[in-house]
Amino acid sequence: MLFTAHAAHDLGASSVGLVAPYLGYMRQDKRFRPGEAITSSAFGRLLSSSFDWIVTVDPHLHRWTSMSEIYSIPVGVCPRCRSRAHAAPKLSAWIGEHMANALIVGPDVESKQWVSAVAADAGVPYVTLEKTRRGDRDVGIAFPDLERWRSKRPVLVDDIISSGRTMEVALTHLSKLGFGASACLGVHGVFAGDAFDRLVAAGASTIICTNTVPHKSSAIDVSDIVAKAISPYVR
Repeated sequence: MLFTAHAAHDLGASSVGLVAPYLGYMRQDKRFRPGEAITSSAFGRLLSSSFDWIVTVDPHLHRWTSMSEIYSIPVGVCPRCRSRAHAAPKLSAWIGEHMANALIVGPDVESKQWVSAVAADAGVPYVTLEKTRRGDRDVGIAFPDLERWRSKRPVLVDDIISSGRTMEVALTHLSKLGFGASACLGVHGVFAGDAFDRLVAAGASTIICTNTVPHKSSAIDVSDIVAKAISPYVR
């Protein structure tokens, strides 16, 4: 990819952009253990040296306040910025069409702003969990009191489903609490290893993601918002 970008510049391209619906290496946004690399900033510097602009969908910004902290080229930091596409309205529309009796469940308190917007647009309530991540597959979760939502169908929503461990633990707990079939909804369906199968085994009746990452769960098309974000750069 970098060789292609450099070749395009060498051959006279006035602008070279990267369209990365799922922008990788964003989750390692701090040094979780001594000696680890902070890959989000390292990758940002690498791409910024080779491209003039980037279009992506909902990059993982849990500990960064803006993409400009990581990238020195235009990427976008808010809904009105032209170079970042947002999938939240797509998720809300899907929930509103398929799960009117939903209770949105966010994975952690950092997701509150995002899941609250999804829930508001879908016209359904939401709760957030308290997550403690001790490793890729070692996650502790604290649930709020869900008794008042007993009649609702839980829909676990996250921006990235990678190891799937957070959703797996949540699904198991919801089943123990007596909730019916739960759904999992994500923007980026990475599904590392056997993550998808483990979610099904944990009780997920429906697993739906956008098509930023090709997968059998890719049922929500975001190509239109990606195209809209690209258009200012390719006129």
